[in-house]
Amino acid sequence: MDIKVITRHAPSNYGSLLQSIATITLLERLGHTCEIIDYIRDDEHGLKAVTTSLNGKQSWNGNPLKRLAYIALRYPEEKTAELKFNRMRKEHLKLTKRCRTLEDLKRLDADVFMTGSDQVWGPTLNGHYDEAYFLSFVKEKPKIAFAASFGKTEFTDAIVTEYKRFLSEYSSIAVREDAAVNMLKRWGIQCAGQVLDPTLMLSETEWSQLIKPVETPKRYILVYQIHNDKKLGNYARRFAEHTQLPLLRVSPFLHQVSREGKLKLLPGIGEFLYYIKQCTYFITDSFHGTAFALNFNKDFIEILPNTSTGSRNLSILRLTKLENRIVSDFKDFSLANERIDYNRVNSILQEQRDISLEKLKFILSTLRS
Repeated sequence: MDIKVITRHAPSNYGSLLQSIATITLLERLGHTCEIIDYIRDDEHGLKAVTTSLNGKQSWNGNPLKRLAYIALRYPEEKTAELKFNRMRKEHLKLTKRCRTLEDLKRLDADVFMTGSDQVWGPTLNGHYDEAYFLSFVKEKPKIAFAASFGKTEFTDAIVTEYKRFLSEYSSIAVREDAAVNMLKRWGIQCAGQVLDPTLMLSETEWSQLIKPVETPKRYILVYQIHNDKKLGNYARRFAEHTQLPLLRVSPFLHQVSREGKLKLLPGIGEFLYYIKQCTYFITDSFHGTAFALNFNKDFIEILPNTSTGSRNLSILRLTKLENRIVSDFKDFSLANERIDYNRVNSILQEQRDISLEKLKFILSTLRS
């Protein structure tokens, strides 16, 4: 079948790109053709993306001089990251023609349309959901969702009403987090259950094929931080002092140079994976950072996001029985001496990979009958 997937592939974010790569790989492995729908809203790239993001930042938004300073500081680094990620998407993804609006999306054709992984059913950069990710533009073809995420667990009654209307039009839905399964049950929406994020459905060996080695210290701590949380950086610095290991930080954005750790700016996707695979300890608040710590069997330390999106991190930690890797006492560095039993974790992951793949096969088989 020809399957077109809409997902959050376009942010300058390693997790977004990696989950898109994994989704295409899984569908092609099952004998289907697959393209990622190259849907990029006008307010989510270039200068417009910076001003859209600024509208949600009260500390910068109230003063014209502060607004100008924010744009002057953030636009160059955002544009640099955007150009690099555009090149990586063209190298690693099969994309449709560019779509900017619902009218553009309505011109696409496929045997099946899929909502893919990532926080597709949560707020976009402007703070509101986008009906395109609910495949509202598809009228006569089957619609399915695999490993889709709401990103959070609290929505207004008005939004829930809209979500229920959109989701009721799907032939089948499988979601990424246990919290999403529970929400759909409360809403009366049929769900095929929880599945792994696509990045966890490929093996370490498969991901290692993308790796490009770079020079690193023999032993080091790596930080991959998505959210602006000073507690994470302070903890990472003191953890590095405790272990007497160098601290590196990987990010697509230059402003993180002011945070703790030596910044490795905007590495390619293969280099990004190499930094994770080679590190001694890995400190992150990122869901996909956690996923690749698991894929590469790293001793990681989880600092839950200081936002409403922590349910996705918690879900995979509960599934792998690794809630103890969450830092609760920021003066406690005992995780440095607690190695993860990856024999047990890998056994859980392999079982869940098999279950998730069977669910994907079943969902697709029902569309052929």
